[in-house]
This record gives sequence, structure tokens and C-alpha cells, in this order.
Amino acid sequence: MATARKVILYAIVVFVLYTIITSPARAADLVQVGFEGISNAAQGVGQFFTQLIQ
Repeated sequence: MATARKVILYAIVVFVLYTIITSPARAADLVQVGFEGISNAAQGVGQFFTQLIQ
């Protein structure tokens, strides 16, 4: 089980590095989309708690 985890982790790291090296602009776009998603989720949680307080 631990060996499979290591193999999957290494595959993900290699894929990320390959993506960054071959297409840095696309990789930057993907990172931006990820951060926008995190930001939207945080705003949603904030709105939820704001509505709970009111």
C-alpha cells in the first residue's frame, strides 16, 4: 500500500513538472484557476457564517 502511494505521488510530481516545463503559460493559468476556486470557496464559507450570525 505504501509503495503504491509513493508511485502515485512520484507520477503526480513528474506530471506537474512536465506540464510546467512544456507549457508554462498553461500551468500558470491552471494555478490561477485553482486559487480562484479556493478564494470563491473561502468567500462562500464567509457568507455562510455571516448569514448564521444575522
